[in-house]
Amino acid sequence: MAAGSKTVIYAALIGNGLISITKFTAAALTGSSAMLSEGVHSLVDTGNQVLLLYGIKRASRPADARHPFGYGAEIYFWAFVVAILIFAVGAGVSIYEGIEKLRHPHPIANPIINYVVLILAMAFEAVAWWIAFRAFEETRGDMGWLEAVRTSKDPTIFTVLFEDTAAMLGLVVAFVGIFAAANLGVEWADGAASVVIGFILAGAALLLAIETKGLLIGEAASPEVEEEIRQIVAATPSIRALNEIRTLHRGPQDVLLAISVDFEDDLTSGDVERGVQTLERTIRGRFPTIRRLFVEAQSEEGHRESQAALRTEAAPPAAAGH
Repeated sequence: MAAGSKTVIYAALIGNGLISITKFTAAALTGSSAMLSEGVHSLVDTGNQVLLLYGIKRASRPADARHPFGYGAEIYFWAFVVAILIFAVGAGVSIYEGIEKLRHPHPIANPIINYVVLILAMAFEAVAWWIAFRAFEETRGDMGWLEAVRTSKDPTIFTVLFEDTAAMLGLVVAFVGIFAAANLGVEWADGAASVVIGFILAGAALLLAIETKGLLIGEAASPEVEEEIRQIVAATPSIRALNEIRTLHRGPQDVLLAISVDFEDDLTSGDVERGVQTLERTIRGRFPTIRRLFVEAQSEEGHRESQAALRTEAAPPAAAGH
């Protein structure tokens, strides 16, 4: 796991921990539903950062007999758990608290306390958001934001970025709701702000769940990486053709590569072994993230036959006639 990922998480952890304490204190002193929702939001985010750090630690364990390909994919599981927590706890509590306040509205006491806390929270969140944004920008390159999120294999960075973006939006909504309730006499605005914050969290959780689901199922390396591997194979003198290439991210920095190649027919077994060794050395030297590499020597005809057999086995059985 890149050190930059941990920096992003630690920054968010410290910021959200401090913010949650101030928000809960303000909610207790003023009776603001929106501020209570924001406190729950920050507390959930703090717990989420702890889970991501735990996931990073678990994912770094070496491979063993029970998990021969390592534990790298465990970070994807914990990122998915984070999405569930944001939806179930953060969004659920915020919407419930907002509805209760809408049913039983009451004035906010000492709104100045809320304003001070919200301004401080915006400052803390802005710093954490900027750190996450800069880390995301380093990996984004020339891609658009949505494309970068879809192709990213490190969920820790875009998870924190999503959380902090939702937090910034929630703070703005809370400020508007509290101001309308305390200064404009619209008492229901505080509860409505809490409900809106809940929907913001639900939307962020849904986006995170969609992205981490793809990583859990298994995503291939980028098309650029696969194309360069094809070029390396084509440049290997002892190989006549590349039959198939399969890549799978087992973690942000852990790629499994399996390739089927057709070697020249006039080679000895020693020549084939040396060709495999040269191919592995070249690929690993170019892509250190490829931790496990499997090369299958197979004729083009044999590969076509095996693929046809797999398609036949996967095809649904024909319906019986009457």
